[in-house]
Amino acid sequence: MIPQELIKKVRQIQIYTSRAVNASFAGQYESVFKGRGMQFEDVREYMPGDDIRTIDWNVTARTGKPYIKRFVEEREMTVIFAVDLSASGRFGTLDKTKNQLAAEFCAVLAFAAAKNNDKVGLLIFTDQIELFIPPKKGSGHILRLIRELLYFQTPKKQTNIPLALDYLAMVVRKRAVVFVVSDFIQADFKKSLSLLNKRHDCVGVCVSDPAELALPKAGIIEFTDAETGEIIIIDTSNSGFRRQYESASAERFGQLKKLLRSINVDCIGISTGKPYINDLIQFFHQRHRRY
Repeated sequence: MIPQELIKKVRQIQIYTSRAVNASFAGQYESVFKGRGMQFEDVREYMPGDDIRTIDWNVTARTGKPYIKRFVEEREMTVIFAVDLSASGRFGTLDKTKNQLAAEFCAVLAFAAAKNNDKVGLLIFTDQIELFIPPKKGSGHILRLIRELLYFQTPKKQTNIPLALDYLAMVVRKRAVVFVVSDFIQADFKKSLSLLNKRHDCVGVCVSDPAELALPKAGIIEFTDAETGEIIIIDTSNSGFRRQYESASAERFGQLKKLLRSINVDCIGISTGKPYINDLIQFFHQRHRRY
């Protein structure tokens, strides 16, 4: 039995995303993420002026007349969300956690994909593979994915990004757009992501909270590492420490973007502290200019 609170939350997200995924947004999605290549449709008799390279020699031999293959642009696409729901994603200093933000972000893109008649799949991972739902079409399928993202509960677990990427490389054969949604606290995923990106179109989605970038001046605070359980006490009234913290955080995010660029993986940064639709549309514009 699905809790009423979860049903209400799914409905809220559905209403919000249906407004966000308007005609303009869906059009930008389609122009940036569209099917690649051509797929065979049928054959017809050769006509003067046709490209002889498209002749179907098997049909021609059987009929005694020249026939050519007809192709149509492949529009249908497969979208996979690989979502890190490890313990660090439970962190949030505002009205939502990083995991809740990740679920909403995936919902927006999933509904955009549904409008484009694309298949959508989901992989939830921590330090192990928690759930894989193969790509399918339909609004009912999309709502199931959102429910799984919101309903997922796990004891304190760490992150294993390479495990998730290697798993996708094994189970997803058809070329897909893969959104890797994580706070990317783990840093040893370069090789796995590079290999996956050679077969698929990978996009890194870095989820953060404002307090991870700049500490508020709030006196003595006890911090607990959600994934390891380590407890540290910090004096946030120390301006020197806050500057050092901000510098280290900026460097970490800068290194992440540099790593992704080095393997030709696009990056979208989203934060619990601001609307992510603007970041997503900006990403669409940047990508559209390149392709």
